[in-house]
Amino acid sequence: MQISAPMVKELRERSGAGMMECKKALTEVGGEMDAAIEWLRKQGLAKADKKAGRIAAEGRIVVAAAGGRAVLVEINSETDFVAKDDNFLAFAAAVAQAALAAGAADAEALKAVRLASGETVEEARAAVIAKVGENVQVRRLARIDSPDTVAAYVHGGRIGVLVELKGGSEELARGVAMHVAAMNPPYNKAADVPAAFVAKEKEIELAKMSEKDKAKPAAILEKIIAGKIAKIVNENTLYGQPYVLNTEQTVEVAVKAAGAEVIGFQRLAVGEGIEKKEEDFAAEVMKQAGLA
Repeated sequence: MQISAPMVKELRERSGAGMMECKKALTEVGGEMDAAIEWLRKQGLAKADKKAGRIAAEGRIVVAAAGGRAVLVEINSETDFVAKDDNFLAFAAAVAQAALAAGAADAEALKAVRLASGETVEEARAAVIAKVGENVQVRRLARIDSPDTVAAYVHGGRIGVLVELKGGSEELARGVAMHVAAMNPPYNKAADVPAAFVAKEKEIELAKMSEKDKAKPAAILEKIIAGKIAKIVNENTLYGQPYVLNTEQTVEVAVKAAGAEVIGFQRLAVGEGIEKKEEDFAAEVMKQAGLA
């Protein structure tokens, strides 16, 4: 298979490895991107897929909360300029309040919900599009309805987090929500990490070991691998990460010291998973001017 420059560029962005290493990896696996990332990791040339959660669209995460009920809604626009427009912001705030009041479970159900103005969300969306001149989408929502402590945190309108805490205080729940916003842990506790994930990490760590280490007695080798896996699990779980508000302790220690338990959390970041079209503005201007 022909390995193209765009393929190498994408792998470099996702892995952080050098261009030559990326080209070699793609060649080794026949151009398959995910397999190339795994190949690089086994060579110790890439720590993680850096592109998987990149922000690739504009808009805002808005929140509405009352008691043990809270909702986050992601509303997208084409540009950050429109995401700061008063019409867009007013629409976003109204949608969040309507989502909370109606108990909507997802963005599709939210379309038919009526705002305080009497319009449905879908009707109001069409009106906003006419005003701002850009496509506007109500993409997704997350919600928690619980008798336990619920905290909502939105950072800069770009990242939103909901946390459900059994026991503890609202202050602690908000602190944990801030941690999730900053560190984006994939899992809550070690018990939540899939066995397949652990098995794959063991395979990768074993492949990265030197022949000298691999020749060690099985019991010692197992301890070495177990230590590496425990570190990886901690890095990928909320409970295992150093708490951002007090890095001398883990989130688990901070939560348990307050007699609390994190039941779960949800995190939304603007544009996750949306490929953003790259515009060549110079070429577009030349085309419009008849020079290209």
